[in-house]
Amino acid sequence: MNLIDVTRQFATEEKCLEYIEKMRWPHGVGCIHCGVMNVSKITRETVGANKRGTIYQCLEKGCGKQFSATSGTIFNDTHLPLTKWMMAIAMICEAKKGISAKQVQRHIGVNYRTAWHLCHRIRAAMKDGGLLTGVVEADETYLTPKKPRKGKPYVKKEKRDIVLGMVERGGRLRLVPIADAKMEIIEPMLEKHISPDATLQTDGHPTYAIISQRKWTGRHRVIDHTRSYVNGDIHANTIENAFSLLKRGVYGTFHKVSIKHLGRYCDEFSFRFNRRDEQKQMFDSTLKNIVNEKALPYAKLTASPVSEA
Repeated sequence: MNLIDVTRQFATEEKCLEYIEKMRWPHGVGCIHCGVMNVSKITRETVGANKRGTIYQCLEKGCGKQFSATSGTIFNDTHLPLTKWMMAIAMICEAKKGISAKQVQRHIGVNYRTAWHLCHRIRAAMKDGGLLTGVVEADETYLTPKKPRKGKPYVKKEKRDIVLGMVERGGRLRLVPIADAKMEIIEPMLEKHISPDATLQTDGHPTYAIISQRKWTGRHRVIDHTRSYVNGDIHANTIENAFSLLKRGVYGTFHKVSIKHLGRYCDEFSFRFNRRDEQKQMFDSTLKNIVNEKALPYAKLTASPVSEA
């Protein structure tokens, strides 16, 4: 859904609420407390700053509670207009290489802290599940800072951010940050995301050869990059292209990404890559996940990894 469609379709809070209602209850409004469909609609004559114009009353005996289309969702306690939420969702879905919180701040007219929190809450809803099947390319890449200009010393960091990538040929992508490229770390990640019936396609690194002997016996294809990069349909170009897109986003759009939040950025790029030909469906999928997703408080988002655990 492009920005023109968003501004037209979500011009008012009421239109936003109607759309959220359809996403949340495609088969009719049900009570969020007891689950019954026996509810009545109430329209308020006056709407306060934190009160919805339309609420619902459960008519079931023993319940009788009131709720709105945003009750129990991430939108329930937001002070940001829903029109700005919709605009931010559309911008993140449309930006092939991502969009920075600073740019979102300028576009929707909020302060940087609000824009940063908003972007991460949207990214948290951009998740995919299911095992990858068919021919699945797997490889890892390293995210490193740009080298300084001439005349300035370059200090090589001992620890670099590593992303494990897995992609179906002509299908879905999965990007996962990992602590190290050791076999004991890579192996469980491959098992978690790749079907045991898939054909594993990797480079000639011995780690994948050992893993395939235990998990994908007879279904492991190798391209030796010391000799060539393509041998018929045996190659790892698909995952390399995905890595290129991720790096252009990290280096060119965000400039710097904390390892603590890297997982959400990887989810964002994977989610968008998997729906690259389905812009309208991408917006709806993201919004539906936001409606069903638990809130991501600012305090949790900024907490240290130790306190988060």
